[in-house]
Amino acid sequence: MDKQEKWIRLRIRLVGLVFLVAFTFIALRAFHLQVLNQDRWRKRAERQHQKVIPLTPQRGTIYDRNGEPLALSLAVDSIYLEPRKVPDDARSARLLADALDLDPAAVRHKLSSRKSFLWLKRQVSPRESKRVHSFDLPGIGFIKEHRRYYPNSELAAQVIGFTGLDPEGLEGLELEYDSEVLGRGGYLFMERDALGRGIAGSGQKVQGGERGSDLHLTLDKNLQFIVEKELAAEVKKCGARAGTVVVVEPDTGKVLAMANQPDYNPNAFFRFRPSQWRNRALTDAYEPGSTVKMFLVAAALNEKVVDVNETIDCEKGAWRVGGKVIHDHHPYGRLTIPEIVKVSSNIGAAKVGMALERDNFYRYLRKFGFGETSGIELPGEQSGLLRSPDQWFDIDLAAMSFGQGLAVTPLQLTMAAAAIANGGYLMKPYVVDTVVNAYGEVVEEHRPQVRRQVVSRKVAKQIRNMLMKVTREGGTGTLATVPGYTVAGKTGTAQKVDPVTGTYSMDKTVASFVGFVPADDPKLVILVVLDEPAGKTYGGLVAAPVFSRIAGQSLRQLRVRPNRPLEEPSPLPPVTTLARLPDSGPLQPAGKGVNVDPQVPVMPDCLGMSYRQVLRVMEHTGVNIRLDGSGRVRRQSPAPGRPIKFDSEVWVKLAPPA
Repeated sequence: MDKQEKWIRLRIRLVGLVFLVAFTFIALRAFHLQVLNQDRWRKRAERQHQKVIPLTPQRGTIYDRNGEPLALSLAVDSIYLEPRKVPDDARSARLLADALDLDPAAVRHKLSSRKSFLWLKRQVSPRESKRVHSFDLPGIGFIKEHRRYYPNSELAAQVIGFTGLDPEGLEGLELEYDSEVLGRGGYLFMERDALGRGIAGSGQKVQGGERGSDLHLTLDKNLQFIVEKELAAEVKKCGARAGTVVVVEPDTGKVLAMANQPDYNPNAFFRFRPSQWRNRALTDAYEPGSTVKMFLVAAALNEKVVDVNETIDCEKGAWRVGGKVIHDHHPYGRLTIPEIVKVSSNIGAAKVGMALERDNFYRYLRKFGFGETSGIELPGEQSGLLRSPDQWFDIDLAAMSFGQGLAVTPLQLTMAAAAIANGGYLMKPYVVDTVVNAYGEVVEEHRPQVRRQVVSRKVAKQIRNMLMKVTREGGTGTLATVPGYTVAGKTGTAQKVDPVTGTYSMDKTVASFVGFVPADDPKLVILVVLDEPAGKTYGGLVAAPVFSRIAGQSLRQLRVRPNRPLEEPSPLPPVTTLARLPDSGPLQPAGKGVNVDPQVPVMPDCLGMSYRQVLRVMEHTGVNIRLDGSGRVRRQSPAPGRPIKFDSEVWVKLAPPA
């Protein structure tokens, strides 16, 4: 074999080796791309040939404690367009703009776009969707999305909050539980060619998401309506700047109602000022005034620095402390501890505070929950203001003994009063009972939680007995009485600090009343706060009557038996009626042969009424009716005009119109 032949064979082998290496590399690369990274490249290919549009997730429903929906998500149409398919003319733009209440120039700009997909308007009303459907324009598409809806409008708005278009929670429980309630959104897939144009006849594909969790609250829809109605009426009547009511169950810490004025409609939150969105029960701190005296006396009795039967000289209405003079609204002489609470003597309270001393008083204020947040599952809660006792002078101790020099939130004061009502235990308030996921599983559950014992059960009972005298003849809270029930409570009237002068204003006050009913076995603790009422500014004159009306209606709604004679006279004003109240019609006569005792109530004719109309009829008649469902009344028991015994089952069933 000559050299030339050997060289040829060598070159053949070299070329073959090169081809073998190249083939091996290609095979390895193909294995890497098609096997090891197939998911990655498949997704990239899909992105080139598919347009993916995220859709709004379906939020879970928020229910009250009776299963009535307070916030829910409704399936509505969102309208999109493929600009290259829609006729780009003035007529199409005008039709769409008129139907959807949009700017014609903005619609024309979208129609002239070179993009393959644009939202025209999301979450439209059924009327708007029907009109656009009727145009039958090419390139216009409809997809179902979920829109947040609040069926009771303003009811519990500051507690529930609202969402944006996303729909992410922006306020209230919608914000606090956003991750649980939000759910997982679906997607809209659209086929397109290499130039990004929609492929004719390819259609669209929707991948569904996952519904969010439901919230079951401690709020009672009926009690919330009563509270909001009475608060709104009183704020308007007395010309107050704002108002707040909190209703809790003292033994558990459950918040049954929480209302603020001014309020807003979460279905159109953008039409209201942000100041109307906030929950004043958590965010607004104020000087509590004389309501603090119950906690001062409780601390003094618990520390045994004073005795229930001890008398204190109230100096005939004027007493100098630390260079300042403290005044009473009446020149009192010697008063017992219960009398100091009953007539709300500032001088008597200041002397009790001096006996208790600053460190002990501060310690008990902290134990009652002042100066710290309660931990309720709502955003924006403030801790109030409670200075360290090493910053107190004698006049500060005296002033704080009757509620000046510290700031509390309405929720803090309500829970502190609940500690007196339930025997001395400070409970943690809560408004969410359970969180239930889309599969019906309870993923979060709240139960009553004792934060600490503040005073002994004996002391709590002694304070309760003192507070009962406040609502009786000679006390400052006689207008808080509720016919048929014993009431314990305390009035408060605190001057506000003038931001200009830095001193207490002569005409701006915060009037309040906090109490619990029935006093011997409390079921409800109710706080009423009115900010800057005009005219009669005392808590006993403006806040106490609101407490009375709310308590009376709420106890009937909860079917709590009266514990005192109904014939007992009461200075209670009549239940508030709303302007332009629809006439429910006269009561139907009893059936033939039925003898009706004039003292026994009869069942009104509720057929055809709305939820609110039934509640208003309950106010006028005093009949406690259980409401099931929503819409209009279809059935009721007993029949119209039949007599009602106290223990009988009284109900109406509502259903949406056919």
